[in-house]
Amino acid sequence: MTAGAPTRIAACIRWNRGALAPVLAFASLLACGPGRAEEAGRVPAIVQQLRTFANTGTVLHVAAHPDDENTQLITAMARGRGYRTAYLSVTRGDGGQNERGPDFAEKLGVLRTQELIAARKLDGGRQFFTRAIDYGYSKSPEEALRIWDHQAVLGDVVRVIRTFRPDVIITRFPIPPGSGGHGQHTASAMLAVEAFKLAADPAGYPEQLKEGLQPWQAKRIGWNGWGNNPSPLKGPTIQFDIGGADPVTGVPFGTIANQSRGMHKTQMLGVFSERVGSPGQNFQNFQLLDGEPATTDIMDGVDTTWARIPGGAALIPLIDDVIAKFNPADPAASVPALLAIRTKLDGLKSPDPLLQEKRGDLDRIIASCLGLTVETTLPQAEVVAGEKLALRHDVAVTGSVPVKWVSVDYTRLPLDFASEKLKISKSLKDPDQVEWVTVRQSHLFAKIEVNAVIPAGSPMVRESKQPLPEWLPVSQPYWLREEGTAGMFRVDQVHLIGTPENQAAFPVDFVFEVGGEQLVLSDEPVQIVAGAPEAQQRRRLAVIPPVSLGFAHDIELFAPGSTKEVTVAVTAARAGSRGSLQLAAPAGWTITPAKRSFELATAGDKVALTFSVTAPAKAGRASLAAMAEVGGATYGTERLVLDYPHLPVQLLQRPAHTHLVAVDTQIRGQRVGYLPGAGDSTVESLTQLGYEVVTLTGADLNPAKLAGLDAVVLGVRASNDRADLAANLPGLFAWVEAGGTVIAQYNRPNNLKATTLGPYELSIDGPAPRLRVTDEDAPVTFLAPDHPVLNVPNRITSADFAGWVQERGAYFPSKWDEARYTAILAMNDPGEAPLRSSLLIAQHGKGWFAYTGLSFFRQLPAGHPGAHRLFANLVSLGK
Repeated sequence: MTAGAPTRIAACIRWNRGALAPVLAFASLLACGPGRAEEAGRVPAIVQQLRTFANTGTVLHVAAHPDDENTQLITAMARGRGYRTAYLSVTRGDGGQNERGPDFAEKLGVLRTQELIAARKLDGGRQFFTRAIDYGYSKSPEEALRIWDHQAVLGDVVRVIRTFRPDVIITRFPIPPGSGGHGQHTASAMLAVEAFKLAADPAGYPEQLKEGLQPWQAKRIGWNGWGNNPSPLKGPTIQFDIGGADPVTGVPFGTIANQSRGMHKTQMLGVFSERVGSPGQNFQNFQLLDGEPATTDIMDGVDTTWARIPGGAALIPLIDDVIAKFNPADPAASVPALLAIRTKLDGLKSPDPLLQEKRGDLDRIIASCLGLTVETTLPQAEVVAGEKLALRHDVAVTGSVPVKWVSVDYTRLPLDFASEKLKISKSLKDPDQVEWVTVRQSHLFAKIEVNAVIPAGSPMVRESKQPLPEWLPVSQPYWLREEGTAGMFRVDQVHLIGTPENQAAFPVDFVFEVGGEQLVLSDEPVQIVAGAPEAQQRRRLAVIPPVSLGFAHDIELFAPGSTKEVTVAVTAARAGSRGSLQLAAPAGWTITPAKRSFELATAGDKVALTFSVTAPAKAGRASLAAMAEVGGATYGTERLVLDYPHLPVQLLQRPAHTHLVAVDTQIRGQRVGYLPGAGDSTVESLTQLGYEVVTLTGADLNPAKLAGLDAVVLGVRASNDRADLAANLPGLFAWVEAGGTVIAQYNRPNNLKATTLGPYELSIDGPAPRLRVTDEDAPVTFLAPDHPVLNVPNRITSADFAGWVQERGAYFPSKWDEARYTAILAMNDPGEAPLRSSLLIAQHGKGWFAYTGLSFFRQLPAGHPGAHRLFANLVSLGK
């Protein structure tokens, strides 16, 4: 036996468990012999693809947010039973917390979208979304449906059902009178139940039928309950088993599910990736919500074979025969039989869109059996529209069946574009010839003819330079391209609604000929980044502008009627970028000069251009936009890169703007220390207020090192995230006792690294959902109207609490020393008792300590005037 053979054989045994083991056992060991490592790596995927191809059952799982999904359910359905399985997350998790960085709101939604995509790659499911925005914690489904726009989000759920056509729909949360513990949770189940029958009604959302979708009625919808708690709902209930192990790899479903769940690292769930699950039984409840009752299994009465499709029954013995005779040592031996199935499949006349999907699945299986791989790379992922792409196409075959590479085709258009008239080049040879065309019906690109048989084991390469159309807009996640509402994204290209991410900006189709049949494999250009984390090694093509713009600050605070300098950086993506920059603001704001010129010699050069901006005499808020003219075209986007090692790098290019806030705000003191927590924009807000900010570490929290500071602000969740805080709190409290001021922002009750939260008794233990106010417009009562924090140096009124975003606050203290701490404010959600602990302030010796669950971390970056005034008062305590 050769060196390393035991390891290879062990690897093969791991994937060779399950129903196919008797057929594949000996051959699988041969496949793991010397020189066959690549073969052994792809064989399990082929076996799984064959099992799934043989099955036509479809399951849709529905919940509200990333991490709500039952990953073991998805794993068991997709990889265990071979069903087409998908998770519909109503939102992208935009309103949650970020445990891995400072990115919130739409940026967090982009990150969590990618985490879900990564999770589905592990558990075998697919991913869908609606246009609904996670606006934060909600205590009632009625509020969720109102903010989301009930009819619009319902239409999105109907669209996903009509697109995916599930046999069974499984909700993660109950409908009333049950509760999902979060209004958005319960609302997700209510939407699924409402869409269950509406998706089958031609009168429901008829515009979708005009687009080509067809009505669809699932067999049943039920709630996947958990635990042994008695159900508040009425309806037949069965138990079904989602335990076991992957029949191809032998890995327990629980382990795969944990790996999938562990992708939600921004929610601190990465620890699940290291947990090993059991292959034992795992019975789940399925309580009927609508449709036909089940008696033994969720798929009772559903034909999950090809017999459900007219003429499809004839395929069953052919597919079974391929699976029975599949040889892991020679996957290509199955190709003739697979091509025969392909011919039969083409002869089926059913209008069921499942046929087209299965045809694509079969082509991928054939390619895998051939060992046929394709890859399109380019040296730089970021390209300006109108430039030429330097494309390299690599093709390889490892099997023995002859494969002819016919061509590389660029004629397929990006699906991101609606049917609209655009001015594009008429001729590749003469780009100056132009015409107005309908993009979805015409294309300017040709294809490269190859017409050569690929030598087995000898990769073939073709290089090409193709222009990136000038009409392509800069890349941006499709749901962020237009301004939406507080509860819903705006998506003008309706065919994208439900999809997880952007389509390829420049599709590439490889055309092959195998056994007299044409095989097309789709691809897109990527940049290979050597040395990057695994998730970031392949960067998708992104369209960028020749220059990007960036304001120095996300907000600019003005005293009414005052003038200040506003700076915008212009950064060149390409050499020789020259043009002019101008700013645009609403009436009442004055900007001088009207425009500034720039000239940037090399790529990466940056210039800071300054304008004088004068605020109106009255307090108010506005948005200031920046636009650059380069070569007769106008560009106005900023560049934001989200770089998290466990995810592909995400490039956001939203309109460049800053918040202008004219507000009468006074401050006291000059220097403020800031101890970072999980991440917020407090430093920038303090700077805008006029403070000099010094960043601290835990070791700095003692009277000697804090000398000269007027106040210290603790970042959000500092007590959760910082290991150096607990031991240094006595020094911080001693500084307060000597006359310092500390403002501690909210922490979460679980996983506290510093359990002491203040100089006197203070606890945040308790039911978090009840210790928060989710209504951002909830009335606020001043419990201590004469307290300095409401009067010095700014007099706080109810007007300062108007227009808050997302929420009032969360994780309010549940217990505190009421003789020491003064409760400043009272507030509550509708129908609930007032909460008095959103802002607690204690005098400690000569100084002041404030603890607040108010969501300053959301209000300050949003440029809210009242939040800035109140925060200035907190910092000014004792001055």
